[in-house]
Amino acid sequence: MAISYSHKFGQIIGDSLEKAIEPHLREFALKNNLYLDIKGKRITRKGTKLTWTDINNNKHDLDFVMEKGGSDHSQGIPVAFIECAWRRYTKHSRNKAQEIQGAIIPLFQKYKSNHPFIGVILAGEFTKNSISQLESLGFSVLFFDYEIIINAFKDIQINAFYDETTSEKKFQKKIEKWESATEVQKKSIYSKIAELNKSNISLFLKSLEKSIVRKVTSIKLLSLFGEDYSFLNIKNLKKFLIDFNPEISKLKFIRFEAIIEYSNGDQIKVDFKNNKDFVEFLEKF
Repeated sequence: MAISYSHKFGQIIGDSLEKAIEPHLREFALKNNLYLDIKGKRITRKGTKLTWTDINNNKHDLDFVMEKGGSDHSQGIPVAFIECAWRRYTKHSRNKAQEIQGAIIPLFQKYKSNHPFIGVILAGEFTKNSISQLESLGFSVLFFDYEIIINAFKDIQINAFYDETTSEKKFQKKIEKWESATEVQKKSIYSKIAELNKSNISLFLKSLEKSIVRKVTSIKLLSLFGEDYSFLNIKNLKKFLIDFNPEISKLKFIRFEAIIEYSNGDQIKVDFKNNKDFVEFLEKF
């Protein structure tokens, strides 16, 4: 199969975006006693992919996951799922937004009792609608304008601008320049990308901090008792309700329901049939 230089150059920009944000996420994780997992070797898993399984048993390869109690040797409780995406053209942005949504939301649902932070770091050209779609689902969005990428790559004399008329030969020359650059030069590009968007990075990290460093402000507990009844029609149900006397009914314990409210406005709703399981859940706090 022939090499697609345009695709390869897009990967270079996407990888540069991840490496630009990684030091900031790592610093945040260290500050808050969290484990930051990224693609690469980790003793607790096989291979180099960062993969988590969702509520439907589907596997998703991710960019960044922060864990409480995690280490190189053991997987912790996920407290943040963060994805990165680069798209040159707005015509591809909606599909990418839906792809991210399809990967992260089922993971959020699986770990909803922890109410993990869900974030996405976008660069290039994304429509307002695609960004709004993600924000409406609870994602915190950090956006890097295409001009930031272009200006950062200028530091090593690479013109990162391209469009649908750019030839494969021109892409090849961009890649050759990148591959001839030293690691120090490449790291300077990563730093420049972050520097040119530092105010928005700060806002994103504040949103992350608000989620991670939240405190429990109240717990509402409801204990449910009763019997299970079934009716063939509305008439029978109405008769039952009219005749029902709660004072003489024999009630058995069904379950606990609780709503845990946090200082950042998050709410977690849980229910347990067994009080020991409930206690075990609370020990995570």
